[in-house]
Amino acid sequence: MTTSATTPSVRTATPPRTPVHGRLAVLAVMLGIFSLVTSEILPIGLLTSIGSDFAVSDGTAGLMMTMPGLLAAVCAPLVTVATARVDRRVTLCAFMLLLALADFLTAAATDYRLVLVSRVLVGITIGGFWSIAAGLAGRLVRPASVAGATAVIFSAVPLGSVLGVPAGTLIGDLAGWRTAFAVVGVVTVAVLVLMLLVIPALPPATVTRASVLRTALGRSGTRFALFLTVLLVLSHFAMYTYVTPFLEQVTHVGPALVTVFLLIYGAAGIVGNFAGGALVPRRPRVAVALAAGLIATATALLPVLGDRRAGAVVLLVVWGVAYGAVPVCSQAWFARAAPDAPEAASVLFTASFQATLALGALAGGAVLDHVSVSALMLLGAATAALAVITVLIAGTRSVRLGTRAAPAPRRT
Repeated sequence: MTTSATTPSVRTATPPRTPVHGRLAVLAVMLGIFSLVTSEILPIGLLTSIGSDFAVSDGTAGLMMTMPGLLAAVCAPLVTVATARVDRRVTLCAFMLLLALADFLTAAATDYRLVLVSRVLVGITIGGFWSIAAGLAGRLVRPASVAGATAVIFSAVPLGSVLGVPAGTLIGDLAGWRTAFAVVGVVTVAVLVLMLLVIPALPPATVTRASVLRTALGRSGTRFALFLTVLLVLSHFAMYTYVTPFLEQVTHVGPALVTVFLLIYGAAGIVGNFAGGALVPRRPRVAVALAAGLIATATALLPVLGDRRAGAVVLLVVWGVAYGAVPVCSQAWFARAAPDAPEAASVLFTASFQATLALGALAGGAVLDHVSVSALMLLGAATAALAVITVLIAGTRSVRLGTRAAPAPRRT
């Protein structure tokens, strides 16, 4: 017996949106996620500069990635339940304001501990904003446009890599890392203003309870999606958090070329995002196995071929395409495991993704500080390869038992 994803609350009809207004609201939500992604992973391109200013190691500087992920994982379910009866427009705008304050605090920090405090605020924002924004497309546009609107909202993830991080890194190189965070804070304030202008009132139509999250998590399909997400995200962020030290120490490129390499990686991620989105509804196992296999191959070869610029670029492209498909594939696996509880599936996806991101950055920092950046790449590749093995074994077992995987979620 399944439990409904939500329990009815007082329903307040949302006025139908015109195509123009609906598109503007979707754009505002997408830009909000873009600001989140950029703020969260901006330290990757500025890691060595920040660590040098505060006289901390690269591994310790990696805590800037660990803190937001851990807080986001905790806040995703807590905020969803706690704010279930609050207007979604008010909640989103409040989180944008908190994010801007966090970015400005980082820019003004005189002690590394203040930087970590600001990263806590970023984590709270990510957990709350993501869990609400991921499922808003259906309330902002007409039914026929929901699939396209959802794709636009999720495109903010690779865009944060292809535009936000390289641009922030470039600003950091030219004017200092503090300026980069200040600029992101200004952009976030601009997004907040846009949200206030174009997003309609969104009173809660339903209430998601903690019991629903427990029910969804108890399903075998959800646990399998969770395990795959842990392996892939752990592998990726253990390595990608420290890609700048790798490029500087192994490939021997300067800050300007690091920015270019990150830009190339981000562009490849956009391609992978749409490719994975097209493949996963039809062949979910193939999509996940292919993404994991390419990540394992590219990162295993980086210590061997990454000492040459051409080799590093090619492998970063392969890595970018592969990882670009991971978020959309992971979200699809959670959705098909709990089709009757879409908001619960979104919360579990967000929590597991962010928690593993934090653990990956933490584990990667430990390996980097005690072994080497090349050893880190090899360990990350082995973790991604384990994800491939897991998918293949699960697929073989399904065939042997004469069962079929649950159908992929329909795009509504």
